[in-house]
Amino acid sequence: MKKSMNWKKKRKLAGLAALITAAALGLTACGDGAGSTEGSNTESTGNGSTGLEGSDAGSENGTTDAKQDDGNKTGGTFGCADDGTLRQDLTALEVVELMGNGINLGNTMEAYGRNDLGTEAEATRYETFWGQSVTTQEMLDGMKAAGFDTLRLPVAWTNMMAFESGDYTINSAYLDRVEEIAGYARNAGMYVIINDHWDGGWWGMFGSASEDTRKQAMELYKSMWTQIAERFRDYSDYVIFESGNEELGFRLNDTDIAEDSGTLSDDECYTVTNEINQAFVDTVRASGGNNEGRFLLIAGFGTDIKNTCDNKYKMPVDTAKDKLLVSVHYYDPSGYCINASLSTWGTKQDYQAMNDTLALMTKFTDQGYGVVIGEYGVLLETSGLKENAADYTQNFLNNCDLYGYCPVLWDCSNLYDRQSCSIIDMGMGRLYTKHSLEIQSGKSKEDIIAQAKKEMDADYENATEGAGVADDAAMAWIMYNSSDWNTMYSVGDVYAPDDKTAGVEATDVEITGEGTYTVALDFTGTSGGYANSVVFSAVAIANGETLFPGYYVEIKEILINGEPYEMKGQAYTASDDGKCTRVNLYNSWVSKVPDEARVLNDNGKELTPCLLDAETLGNVETISVTFEYVAE
Repeated sequence: MKKSMNWKKKRKLAGLAALITAAALGLTACGDGAGSTEGSNTESTGNGSTGLEGSDAGSENGTTDAKQDDGNKTGGTFGCADDGTLRQDLTALEVVELMGNGINLGNTMEAYGRNDLGTEAEATRYETFWGQSVTTQEMLDGMKAAGFDTLRLPVAWTNMMAFESGDYTINSAYLDRVEEIAGYARNAGMYVIINDHWDGGWWGMFGSASEDTRKQAMELYKSMWTQIAERFRDYSDYVIFESGNEELGFRLNDTDIAEDSGTLSDDECYTVTNEINQAFVDTVRASGGNNEGRFLLIAGFGTDIKNTCDNKYKMPVDTAKDKLLVSVHYYDPSGYCINASLSTWGTKQDYQAMNDTLALMTKFTDQGYGVVIGEYGVLLETSGLKENAADYTQNFLNNCDLYGYCPVLWDCSNLYDRQSCSIIDMGMGRLYTKHSLEIQSGKSKEDIIAQAKKEMDADYENATEGAGVADDAAMAWIMYNSSDWNTMYSVGDVYAPDDKTAGVEATDVEITGEGTYTVALDFTGTSGGYANSVVFSAVAIANGETLFPGYYVEIKEILINGEPYEMKGQAYTASDDGKCTRVNLYNSWVSKVPDEARVLNDNGKELTPCLLDAETLGNVETISVTFEYVAE
């Protein structure tokens, strides 16, 4: 996520429980492990890190000695309880079970402050740049006590890197601070995932029009992970590296930093994503020490489940056996999870959509890859939790239990209050405790699956029947999201008229064949009385591709607030899923017109996914679209 987002095999777990016990016994102090600091001076250096140097403490369990190289400390140099253990026979599927419940330390080390602070400020100034407090051991202890077993630590490494000049050195103070926070997590008995997050959008360099810039992007990436890997090379396999975040995908074309980005086609975005993930694995493995067998978390394509399950996405080749995990995010529906446009969730269709989507990731578990849902969660409203948030979370966590995924909550001191070090809602707190490793380690895998399935079935049966359309009928409607994300109507290829902002009135029409149809939305009944411009909109026909294959949608007229609107360019008919027909009215995420786009009467204008002009559209009280539906 970017800045503004506040808010298993059939077997007994007895063998894994033994590993848990052994690990717990090892978390007494670094002692004989690779990071022993007994007798060391722990005086603060004044920048949120300590002044410890690396110490030599070899181990006979496959670890290497802690080292210090040009001031870059490795292997538990902050007095943390990591003992450097590498569990050679533990598989990716097994470690995901042990990772239990997870939580993100959101809006903290990935807070991007270099544009204001430069690259030489104290590390904690970046840490607090987006409004979070300086992270403490007590915060991490509280997370563990609240039922969270894994900490995902998003990081913006270029905060303290002068990469524009070709110097890809990460300031040692920043590495120190990340290592110190990772140590807090290890002291608390947690796994810790370290990644490179949005990071100001430097990832767009991979999509630059300049070959030199693209090469620099890969050099930067490899240098970054070489330094991170060397710093943590002697930590145990409780420390996991993640290759990236949501940027490994279509956002390789982002123009935040590389203004000439945007050159990659959709297929090329897949190719470059695969290359980056392979470079990540190769770089980490080549750094030696425990990194030769460390668990590595591979970012899915845009961390989107459906795109990651596309066969164009490839998991990297690895020299270590059964040590790769794959990371995706789940925020569906976005109007409920991320934005304020939906306040409720919980129809049978809602449950089914979640269950169907999460089941797709068994493609990876079936191949032996662990699955981590690296971000999920429901945005808190000013009044507190959204309606049905606990129901949503319960079904999500049960899905994770059913399929053996590790869920990692996105949180920015919202649900988990970092000041009180506790969950703000008792009901949600009970859910996380119930699904924690401590509670579940005493149960067999079969019992965990059976309990999850029982609760999922009961929740589905008790849910209300939502509106929709049968497979043998076609329904046309206008998908809509306002530019402030506060107003929406049925966004997505599945017709879901219940997924709307309160007060929206829709005119949807059943399609029976060729003819002229009009669909419309009225926003005057919403709290604001209008939709603030547009960030996404499309005319869609549910089941159009299956019931009327090859038909064309020819837009004849668009009315905005009752007045005819002059469209930009020429519309085209296409489909994302081969089932729902769509004509984009405004979709800035489409980087190029798809090859399968069809137009019946070419008027000579440029084909475009943005018929509306979002910059000048203004407040939309009503919108209607009249179109002809015709066969060739």
